[in-house]
Amino acid sequence: MPTTNEKIGQLIAQVRQEKGLTQAAFARRLNTSQSAVNRMEHGRQNLSMETLGRISDVLNKQLISLSSGAINLRIEGGHELSGEITLKTSKNAAVALLCGSLLNYGVTRFKSFPRIEEVYRIIEVLESIGVQVKWLPDNDLEIRRPKELQLDKLDATAARKTRSVLMLIGSLLHDYSSFKIPYAGGCKLGTRTVEPHLFALEEFGVDIVAKTGHYNVTVKKKAPGDMVLYESGNTVTNNVLFAAARTPETTHIQAASGDYMVQDLCYFLQKLGVDIEGIGSQFLTVKGVADIKKNVTYAPTEDPIEAMLFISAAVTTNSHITIKRVPYRWIGLELLKLRKMGLKIEMSDSYKAANGMVDLADITIFKHNGSLHALPEKLHPNLFPGLNPDNLPYFVPIAAVCHGRTLIHDWMYENRALYYTEMTKVGVQVELADPHRAYITGPTKFSAADVVCPPALRPASLLLIGMLAAQGNSILRNVYTINRGYEDLAMRLNSLGAHITVLHEI
Repeated sequence: MPTTNEKIGQLIAQVRQEKGLTQAAFARRLNTSQSAVNRMEHGRQNLSMETLGRISDVLNKQLISLSSGAINLRIEGGHELSGEITLKTSKNAAVALLCGSLLNYGVTRFKSFPRIEEVYRIIEVLESIGVQVKWLPDNDLEIRRPKELQLDKLDATAARKTRSVLMLIGSLLHDYSSFKIPYAGGCKLGTRTVEPHLFALEEFGVDIVAKTGHYNVTVKKKAPGDMVLYESGNTVTNNVLFAAARTPETTHIQAASGDYMVQDLCYFLQKLGVDIEGIGSQFLTVKGVADIKKNVTYAPTEDPIEAMLFISAAVTTNSHITIKRVPYRWIGLELLKLRKMGLKIEMSDSYKAANGMVDLADITIFKHNGSLHALPEKLHPNLFPGLNPDNLPYFVPIAAVCHGRTLIHDWMYENRALYYTEMTKVGVQVELADPHRAYITGPTKFSAADVVCPPALRPASLLLIGMLAAQGNSILRNVYTINRGYEDLAMRLNSLGAHITVLHEI
C-alpha cells in the first residue's frame, strides 16, 4: 500500500502533468530544485503545510488533497449562462487512438489531445510496457513505440481503472503469440459483457481465457474474411479494426458500429495506410497492411457528447450560449428532438475539422423562457445515426424543464436509468417504471442539495447540471467520476457564468 507521502506525491505529479509542466519548470516556479520535486513526487520528502500551500498556489489548485484525491464542487446555482465555449476533442476517440498507436512502429503525433483521467490511465499503461509518450505544446501528444514491448511489466492498477484496456488486444495480437490483459474497469453501469470481444477476435485466431484478475490471450493468427459482430458496440468494433488493420487480406465486417469514435479511428487508420470502406455504416471493408512504420500526425475530432452536455446545461438554466466547433452531424437527431420540443437553435455555415474529414458548425442555443414541451413519444438511444446512448441522459434535466411527462427508455444499459432517480435530490419529479424506463414530469423547481456523485459519468454530470439551475448553494461530492471524462468542466462552466468552486479534501 502507498504511504501518505507517496499518495501526496502521486497527486502532485498528476496535477503538474495536467498543467503541462515539466519537473524542471515546476521546480523553478516553486523556487526549489528539480531533485527536490522528484523526491516529493516519489514520496521521499516530508511536506509542511506551508510547502503544501505554496504547491497549491503554483498549481492553481485551492488545496492539495491528503486523501485519495477526492474532489468536491460547491455550486452557487440560479445563474444564467452566457458567452461562447469551444469544444475539446473527443475523449472516447482519444482512448481508442492511444490503443491504435501500438499498430505503428513510426512516430505518432496527435493534435490537441484531451487531458483527462481516462487518457492518463492509458498513457500509464503504455509507458509501463516501454512506449515513449511525450506531451508537447498545445496539448499535442507524441508516441514512439519500441520494437519490443515489455508486456510483463504492464501496469495492472492503471489498466483496471478503464474498460479501454480491452482494445489493446486487437493491436497486440499482430506481434505476440501470448500475453495477459488485466480485467477491465470503468463506469459501473451494470453487467457489461466482454463476450462480443472474445467472439470477434476468435475470428482472427485469438483465444482468450479468463483467469483470476486477468485474461490469458493466445494467438494463432488467421484472416477471417467475412465476419459478423455479436454486438454492434464501439469498443468491439475498434478492436476488430485493430485486428484487421495489419491483416493484409480483406476483412468484411457486418454489424459494425458507425458511431463518431469509430469514424475517428477509421480516419486515423487510413492515415496509416489501411484501406477502409463504409465508414459510418454497419458494413466495413478493411484491407490491411502487414507492417506499419509511418510518421503521422492526426487531429481527433471535437466531442459531440461534450456538445450535448453544454446544450443540456444551457437549456436547464434557460440560457443563451454559443458552442463552437460542434460535429453537428453526429448529434443530428438530438438537435431535431430539441427543436421539436420548442427550442430555438441557430447553426453557422459548415466548416471542416482539423483532420479535414468531419463537418463542424457553431451552434447557438437561445433562451426558452419556460416554453418547452415534452415530446409525445419516448426518448431512446439507438445505433448511429440514432440518438447517441451517451447523450440520452442529458435529456433528463431538459425534460425536467419541459411542460408535460417524458418517457426516457434507456434500454442499452441494465442499471443506468436507476441513477436518474438521483435527480429527485435536486427537485426533479422522476418516476421509475423499471430498470430501463423513467418518466420525467416538468416543469421543475430545482432545489439545492448536498449529494455524493453516483459512480457513472453521465448520471453524475446530470446532478451538476441540475445544481446549476437550483437557487442557493449545492455540494456535489467526490466528483472523480466526472473528472474521468471532463477534467476542467467546472472551470469551463465558470467561463460561461456559472459559480462553481472546486474543493479538495484534506
